[in-house]
Amino acid sequence: MASSSPLLLLLLLLPLAAAAASLPPLPLSTASRWVVGADGRRVKLACANWASHLEPVAAEGLSRRGVGDIAARVAAMGFNCVRLTWPTYLATNATLANLPLRASLERLGMPESVAGVRVNNPGLLDLPLIDVFQEVVSALAKNNIMVILDNQMTTPGWCCSEKDGNGFFGDTYFGPEEWLKGLSAMATMFRNTKNVVGMSLRNELRGSKQNVSLWYRYMQLGAEVVHAANPGVLVILSGLNFDNTLNFLVPNQIQLTFTGKLVFEQHWYGFSDDGNWGSQNQNDACGMVVDSIKKKGLFLLQQGWPLFFSEFGFDMSGTHVADNRYITCFLTVAAEMDLDWAIWALQGSYYIREGTLAYDESYGLLSWDWCTARNPSFIKRINALQSPFQGPGLPNSQQPYNVIFHPLSGLCVLVKSSEALELGPCDKSNAWNYTKGYELILKQTGQCLQAKSVGENAKLGTSCSKSSSKWKLLSNSGMHVSTELTNNGTRVCLDASPDGNITTNQCKCLTVDPNCNPESQWFKIILSSKHIPGGTSILQLPSHGPWSPTSSS
Repeated sequence: MASSSPLLLLLLLLPLAAAAASLPPLPLSTASRWVVGADGRRVKLACANWASHLEPVAAEGLSRRGVGDIAARVAAMGFNCVRLTWPTYLATNATLANLPLRASLERLGMPESVAGVRVNNPGLLDLPLIDVFQEVVSALAKNNIMVILDNQMTTPGWCCSEKDGNGFFGDTYFGPEEWLKGLSAMATMFRNTKNVVGMSLRNELRGSKQNVSLWYRYMQLGAEVVHAANPGVLVILSGLNFDNTLNFLVPNQIQLTFTGKLVFEQHWYGFSDDGNWGSQNQNDACGMVVDSIKKKGLFLLQQGWPLFFSEFGFDMSGTHVADNRYITCFLTVAAEMDLDWAIWALQGSYYIREGTLAYDESYGLLSWDWCTARNPSFIKRINALQSPFQGPGLPNSQQPYNVIFHPLSGLCVLVKSSEALELGPCDKSNAWNYTKGYELILKQTGQCLQAKSVGENAKLGTSCSKSSSKWKLLSNSGMHVSTELTNNGTRVCLDASPDGNITTNQCKCLTVDPNCNPESQWFKIILSSKHIPGGTSILQLPSHGPWSPTSSS
């Protein structure tokens, strides 16, 4: 999106989180597909991945900014959680765990990083690596940030390759006994650390030794070991094929001795989801990929199991067309399914990655020098997805309604007047009912959404039986919200103009054309149980109830 776009300016005007929210009542547990606090209310995991598993075995960025400053930045960007990675050897190899951070950096030939830590984190420079790791967790706690400990690798280094010896049980560096020992040690270490709320047992299982029966054997053992050492944490299990698939669970769910703590995790990147994002029509690509993702893991939500998308991400420069297309599709699913998620990655650069010093992370939320946001508009764009739309304990859990989400902007459709609608913050959204008769009815007034003509503003009216008040979902993405004009039968779609006004235009890019960009016309009608702005003076319509377009009718 061009920097001069009025829609971008609208995004930038939205406020960042002013201060870190308080921690939810802990410990966390699960209730059907939801993660909940100790009070039974939904807790949505909106996390950033912070790498601490590469060769230095220290959280990235300590040579760039103070650890407290980094933690405060995480909170200011609206995240309530960090998925903090660690290598098994940090917990099982005493020599490594007790190596001072200074010595770890010096052995890798990084005097500039040593100097940077001396300036930004002098109190950490001569601490053992395991103490540095604990200090990072402590800094996050001071900013009310929850932590999920993620076992990325056994040996410190970049993840992942099918031939790195860290892929699956029995690989060169992946002995099950040492892995279980490391899980137990880390779970025990943080047993009384309030903000450590979960442990992800292993990142991206992969390689030629993958075996479903061994997955069940060792993941069950790992889960039991963690729960025995630290019964308060969520136990998070990854799937196979770089954590792209959990479909082997369809006929045979894992059996554990404990309940209320099990969460599954799945990864979704545009480069590994089999989508032809750069060469296929965007609606067709999104529809195909979403269908595949549902079969590989999203089905667990329908079965009543929590699913955490613990890694997704894209090139934050905004110049990678395929990535831009993928991320909009992902955000749509994240909104519709109200996913728990963790973006890759927080770090703007690495001490060293794959032999390159000061490696720039193009997927990083932060800039190379860790001083600014790499893509401020994207942080605004995901703001609505950092708090729950649905789940136990929300004000309208018993009477959910619909909102109209626009994934390109991360905003929702708001009623400005009966003659004008516009994009605005989703927490200010009006409550709609999307009926089985395809009307979009405003709950407060009973008026319905209508189209006037091509190129004009969408409006509200009372003649809801007209064809121009019947809104169907077109294209393989299901995101073109379309109606037929009453006077001539022309089919039009909702469209967001560059200044955020909601108009109706001829539907574009429905199929075939790989170069056409449909995203201004992409909307998703989703369920919400949030507080409705304006209080409880809502006109209840006994003949209509909110309908999820994906539910059976």
